[in-house]
Amino acid sequence: MKYQNEISSYIDSHTEEMIEDIFRLCRINSERMPAEPGRPYGSGPAEALAAALQMAENYGFAVKNYDNYVGTVDLNGNPRQLDILAHLDVVPAGEGWQVTGPFSPILKDGRLYGRGTSDDKGPAVAALYALRCVKELGLPLTKNVRLILGCDEECGSSDIDHYYKIEKEAPMTFSPDADFPVTNIEKGRLPGQFDAEFAAGGALPRLVSVDAGIKVNVVPGKAFAVAEGFNRAEMEKTAADVTAETGVKFLLEACEDAAGCVKITAVGEGAHAAGPQAGNNALTGLLTYLTRLPFAPCPQMTALADLLSLMPHGDVNGKAMGIDLKDDLSGELTLAFTMLKVTDVRLEGMFDARCPICATAENMLNAAKAAMAAKGITLRNDSFNPPHHVDANSHFVQTLLSVYEAYTGNKGECQSMGGGTYVHHLENGVAFGASMPGTDNRMHGADERAELYDLVTSAKIFAQAIAELCA
Repeated sequence: MKYQNEISSYIDSHTEEMIEDIFRLCRINSERMPAEPGRPYGSGPAEALAAALQMAENYGFAVKNYDNYVGTVDLNGNPRQLDILAHLDVVPAGEGWQVTGPFSPILKDGRLYGRGTSDDKGPAVAALYALRCVKELGLPLTKNVRLILGCDEECGSSDIDHYYKIEKEAPMTFSPDADFPVTNIEKGRLPGQFDAEFAAGGALPRLVSVDAGIKVNVVPGKAFAVAEGFNRAEMEKTAADVTAETGVKFLLEACEDAAGCVKITAVGEGAHAAGPQAGNNALTGLLTYLTRLPFAPCPQMTALADLLSLMPHGDVNGKAMGIDLKDDLSGELTLAFTMLKVTDVRLEGMFDARCPICATAENMLNAAKAAMAAKGITLRNDSFNPPHHVDANSHFVQTLLSVYEAYTGNKGECQSMGGGTYVHHLENGVAFGASMPGTDNRMHGADERAELYDLVTSAKIFAQAIAELCA
């Protein structure tokens, strides 16, 4: 491809700068925080956006801050042809980090470690360096490309809703928030919210509480419960048996403020809810454990057993709930049970289902409602987010695939994903990078990481795509 050698040489010679710019952003805790005047997502996302826009302005780009919802970086003043959508907000740090602290990014063994290195600050900076490469090489363009940096992708994308009330979509859009080659199908999503009420029990031994989950789209790596009135040896034996079966481990500790109570900590492995098979769900592991203990009979424990029967440990496709849908284009439905709170008289929780193209209100939403209602549990949702599909044979998609092939030597093919990106509701939007196929970035988990090779190659690919699409 024309300019390929120049682009590769430029990015290679600026790799150290790119790493430091990524680390600068990753040192900022930009998880969503309580709103402040002029900062709709709190101080962290606003600080990250200010740093990124200052970075771009220092490289000679025109920038604009849309009320701390998003910021934009324009390559030139020509009519817009391409938008690149990336985000600067991150999921909560969570626990279990070993290689480094979540906001103390490092480069080790060819990998960048830290929250945001792969999702999505690393790819955002790679896109910025692609714009910088095209600008400083003076590649001839007749159209503009705009890098859009959002601050609320992890919590509903209200930032992009705000932006598109002001600005129009570009004719073509990609988001570097997935895997190469090109994701032209994004599954639909049902963030299922459910609850149930029951009469209090009170007889010992009893379950005092359950508290699990940090976000609906994160498979919990830890889950907690408090029980009262058990023989400790009995609890430890059951814990060992369930660990052998599930791989989830259990820590039992006496409660300091309540005699006879034991705090139970279930430890699994966190993951993104779009790929629950990559983790080991501490919540379903905890419920498996609790339902094996000989609690005094009560409506509360009956409700928990019924709930677990709908989403048992290891069932990541909704089979037990009767919604295990599948089609050739988008693959299988996935389901992650991610949040639960239980008291003596009530439970409330959430699951995250990612639905293939064949999913409808009748065969997925209504089927889930009926299955839960049969167990005395109410699913509160009345709608779900439908899937997104862009024609694989379009000029836009075929150009992206050809650029990917030129820089990697691998076959470029379209794929589907369970996760949703910024482009889900855009007419001609796809996900494009920034991870190579098969890369384990531990996204949303402890020790999140990005392969340096992937980010460097992504910057080259993005620069070439700009040159091809905006010439």
